Amino acid sequence: MPEPKPPAASKLDRVVAEARRNREAREQDYRERALKLYPWVCGRCGREFTRVNLHELTVHHRDHNHDNNPPDGSNWELLCLYCHDNEHQKYGEYAAHGDGSGGGGKAAAATHNPFAALQGLLKKD
Repeated sequence: MPEPKPPAASKLDRVVAEARRNREAREQDYRERALKLYPWVCGRCGREFTRVNLHELTVHHRDHNHDNNPPDGSNWELLCLYCHDNEHQKYGEYAAHGDGSGGGGKAAAATHNPFAALQGLLKKD
């Protein structure tokens, strides 16, 4: 017979379950609104969707804030599963590396000039 959960764990389980239900309800709400506002086409690759494959079309938040759901849908775009994954991967890489230099800051200026001796080479006959 399993041991009963301590009261704190039981309360935590209820809180987590309620938070998940609220998130799912919020997602369903903005998804339904987005599907009414926009054509069922991926905003990146242009793939068209029907009721048969509509589950593969997702709502992407342009500012990556899932709580920013304006009634006009201006923070949303419909993306297929693949483009949505790609968008979040790009965002994650940008967040981790900043401007793409890998250091999260300003890229170092180049110090090597590959054409420094070119003028001397051209003068040789």
